[in-house]
Amino acid sequence: MSHLALLKLRDTGDLEPAGYFPDSLSRNCLINRSDGRWRTTLFLMRRYPTDLTDAEWECIAPYFRSPNKRGRPKIYSLRHVLDAVFYVLRSGCAWRMLPRDFPPWRVVYYWFRKWRINGTWEGLNAALRERLRLRLGRHVQPSAGIADSQSAKTSGAGAEQRGYDGGKKLYGRKRHLLVDTEGLVLKAKVHSAKVPEQDGLRLLLEAAHSEIARLKHL
Repeated sequence: MSHLALLKLRDTGDLEPAGYFPDSLSRNCLINRSDGRWRTTLFLMRRYPTDLTDAEWECIAPYFRSPNKRGRPKIYSLRHVLDAVFYVLRSGCAWRMLPRDFPPWRVVYYWFRKWRINGTWEGLNAALRERLRLRLGRHVQPSAGIADSQSAKTSGAGAEQRGYDGGKKLYGRKRHLLVDTEGLVLKAKVHSAKVPEQDGLRLLLEAAHSEIARLKHL
């Protein structure tokens, strides 16, 4: 059961909740009033294991905050959207099956797709990888990497990117992954399963060398 308690609006000065749930976490959300003005509403929502902690959010928030202050205010907190994205990625559920504690699935998918296209996810991965390598006493850029591939059976959606892998005897897509010696992801490529291993590896390394010049050993 989804525990969602709407509190009285902040601009009334009365923040007593309509209900309290021990596993809840307060979140902020902007809603549009009948007079067209925006005001902040405080929600109590269920907390999931995949939710960002305050420390985690402070660490990654700069990568998701747009410098452009123009336009209408965001209705949903980007932190709340990220919580929903991480819930989908960790649980494996369909976008349409997001619990009601999160923003609508169309909103969540819109931001997920936008961040994928504009390179936000890759930039965040690179920043976190460099931070972890420094903490481990390593150079921010690795000199050695490990590459592997995996073919997976997929649905009929996006048929132009699917193909038959004769070695694995399946029809779908193939992913090539490059990691450093700590297991941190450097680069990933997804293409048709019919792409030969050598060609897929070449595409992977070409993309990696343009970003990680220090990579010399595989």
